[in-house]
Amino acid sequence: MFAPSIFKIKWANIREMSSKSRIGQNFLNDTQAVERIANALGDLQERTVIEIGPGRGAITRTLAARAKHVVAVELDEILAALLQTEFPADKLTVVRQDVLKFDLEEAATRYGGPLALAGNLPYYITSPILLKLAESHRALDTAILMVQREVSERVTAQPGTRDYGLLSVTVQMYGPVQQLFVLPPEAFTPPPEVHSAVFRWRFAPRFAELGVEEKSFLGLVKQAFAQKRKTLGNNLRAAGFSAGVIQAAMEQTGLSAQARAETLSLEDFALLAKALKVSETV
Repeated sequence: MFAPSIFKIKWANIREMSSKSRIGQNFLNDTQAVERIANALGDLQERTVIEIGPGRGAITRTLAARAKHVVAVELDEILAALLQTEFPADKLTVVRQDVLKFDLEEAATRYGGPLALAGNLPYYITSPILLKLAESHRALDTAILMVQREVSERVTAQPGTRDYGLLSVTVQMYGPVQQLFVLPPEAFTPPPEVHSAVFRWRFAPRFAELGVEEKSFLGLVKQAFAQKRKTLGNNLRAAGFSAGVIQAAMEQTGLSAQARAETLSLEDFALLAKALKVSETV
C-alpha cells in the first residue's frame, strides 16, 4: 500500500491546520465517486495519467494503484510535499505548479502520450482550465473532470436549451462530452455551497471534419454569442459584418438572421462560418 500510518498522521495535521485549501479547494471524501472516476478512464496499466489538483490524494491513491504512472499537478506547497513523500517515485511525480502553466504537450512527449487526465477543478478557474485543455488537445485523449454542476450542464448542453452557449460549442468542437454523475456537497470536505458533477471529454476535434479553420471559427462563435438576448443578425452586425454579407450568408445556409446563437448546432455554425467567408470575398 502507498499510505503507511505515518502519513495518516501528517494528513491529520493538514486537517488541523485548515479544513480548506488556501487556494479554495474542496477535498473529495466519497470513495464510490473515486472508483467511478478511475473506472471512467478505462484500463490504465500501461498509461500515464495527469491529475489536476490532487489535494489530499483521494483520487491519486486509486490512480497510482491502477496506472503505470501518475503526474499530479498541485499548486499548494504543503499538499504537494506530502503527496511526494507518500508515493514511490516510480508511481508518482508531483509537479508544484499552476496548472495553467503546466506544459501538457511536453508531458505527452515525455511519457509517450496522448495522455489520460483526471481532475477536481477549482471552481474559480474552471473555464480557463477547460480552454487550456482544448488548446492542448493533441496531448490528450480522454479527461474525466469534476466541476460545479452548472458548468457541467453548460459544457454538455445541446442546441436550443437554456445552458447552451459559447462554452458548450467551444468544448464540443474539441470532442464529445458526457455528464457521468452528480455529487452533493457532503461528498466534499469542507462541503461547498453547490452540487458538483463529473463529465467525460474525449478529444477528437471537429474543425477539419466540418471544414473550418480553428481560430476564425471560434472567433465567429464568440461574436455570435456576444449578446445572448440579441438575434444572430444583430450580433453579426455588431461584429462588423455588413447587412449585405449577412443576408447573403443567411440565404446560402438557410438560417434565419432572427434566430439566436443558442439555437445553432456545431454544423450550423460551420455552415455559417464558411458562408460568411465566401460572402466577404464576393
